[in-house]
This record gives sequence, structure tokens and C-alpha cells, in this order.
Amino acid sequence: MSWDPHALPSASGRTVVVTGGNAGIGYFTAEQLAGAGARVILASRSAERAQRAMDSIHERMPEADLAFVRLDLASLESVARAADELATLAPIDVLINNAGIVNPSARRRTTEDGLELLVGANALGHFALTAQLWPALAPDARVIGLGSMATRMVRLAAGEGTGDILSERRYRPFRAYGLSKHAVHACIFELDRRIRAVGSSRMSLLTHPGFSVDGLSERRPGINELSRSRRLRDGALAFVAQGKQQGAWPTVRAALDPQAESGLFFGPDRTLTGAPIVMAPVLSSADPGFGARFWELSEELTGVQFPI
Repeated sequence: MSWDPHALPSASGRTVVVTGGNAGIGYFTAEQLAGAGARVILASRSAERAQRAMDSIHERMPEADLAFVRLDLASLESVARAADELATLAPIDVLINNAGIVNPSARRRTTEDGLELLVGANALGHFALTAQLWPALAPDARVIGLGSMATRMVRLAAGEGTGDILSERRYRPFRAYGLSKHAVHACIFELDRRIRAVGSSRMSLLTHPGFSVDGLSERRPGINELSRSRRLRDGALAFVAQGKQQGAWPTVRAALDPQAESGLFFGPDRTLTGAPIVMAPVLSSADPGFGARFWELSEELTGVQFPI
């Protein structure tokens, strides 16, 4: 399965939703997909930031077809409203669950609904959005989750069900982030198993961006403006890191690769940097038992039953 991120297949006629598409990896994902001809819907909290992102894309691609839908993944009420609005744009061909909190606070915080913030926003909000958008997805739609190599550094407790996934017993910032990404992985792989069980032609795919930093990214005024000291600091990481335009490559491949199959996991070929290839997840995240248990917990905590 060869792939050239600089020569994308046409996405003309396809509608793509990118959560958090106004900044970071989400922005470059939206820009690259718009450049391939897709209609791209930016789903994010800030209308102002989304407008800046759309203006930036239009500067490079005046004919790009772009729109904005307000979405706060830390509010299940907001998720439900966004799902209703996005459903009016059906059929949706690709749902990219990209948005997430990557810099956790020193102390445990919760969402508007009382859920631990990292798992709540990174995994449960996307679970609820995907479930409520499911009827509006195209018959061959792709759902893409943004995973992380943090799952290799934060381990799940074996034989403990979903364990302390909500950090109720012990909160540590990076641990909570890693657990939230285990949750994302679990949802994507469990969705793949359910898709296969019913014989659907839809796909559930996972990606991770490697080590991607703003200071090595192509500059976009209003999107990733940084201080000189920050760019110098990020520039020192060039031997192990890449720009966020490259960090978007695995997700763009998952969205457009005609040879992709449900259940695949795309990431950089040098683990932290490089061209997107198929790779293996950590076994605990892909464990069917963990996936089934977290899926059940997700339905319970969000109050949303997934229609598959």
C-alpha cells in the first residue's frame, strides 16, 4: 500500500467533518482535504477561530468549499446540537474525530456533565457525536479517530475492566491524557468490530500524528503564530519531531486511501516522524474485552445508545 502525501486522490463530491479543524493538526488536515476537493466542515468551539482557519485556507484555495458548525466536546448538550446541525449536511462521507485536549491541567477537572475532562472531551464527546451522526453517514463513510503513542507510555491495568479510566482514584496529567487515548483507541477498534459483525461497508480507522510541533510547521498567519523563542525551542527538536502539516498525513491517508480497510491504524513510518504507513497499536488498546467494556461504559456515561 504505497502512498504519496503530496499527490492526493481527488476528494471531489465528498463531505468531510473535522472536529477541531481550526488549529494544529486539525487545521492542516482540513487544508489538505480541501485542496483535494472535499467539502470540509470545521466543527469547533470558536466561530472566530474557525473563520480565521477558513480565511487561511481560502487564501491558498479560493474555491475551497468550507463551513463551520459549533461544537464543544466537553458538553453533551453541545454535541447533540452539533450532530443535529451536521445531519442537515448528510450524507457525510468522512467524520474525523480530531479535536482533543493535549495539555492537561495539573489538577483533575470535569466536563459540563461531570465527566473527567480528558476522557470526556477526547473520547466520550466523540463517541456521542459519532453515535448521533451515524444515520447521517454515507453507506461507505469512514470514521477516523486520532490516537497517540502516549498509549505506549501509559499502561492499562491488566484484568481490571476499564480500571481507573476516569482518574477517580489517581490523577496525574500525562497519565490521564494517555488513558484518554486508550479510550479513543478502544472506541475505534470496537466500532470496527461492530461494523464487521453487521456486514457494513463503512470503516472505522485510527491514526496518530507522531511528534508534531507548531514551531516546525508551515506558517499560517492567524493560525500558528509563535514567538521567536518558541520557534527556536521547537526548532531544536527537528531531529525527532516534524511540523503539524506532516502530522496530518496519516489522517488524510485514512480519509482518502482507496485501499484502506476498516480497522487499520496509520502513523509515521519512523514512529515519530515520516510518511504515513500501516502500523500496529498497543495490544491493550485493541483488546476486544477492553473495547466492549469501554463501549458499554460510554453508552452509560453519555446516555447515548450507539445504533449499531
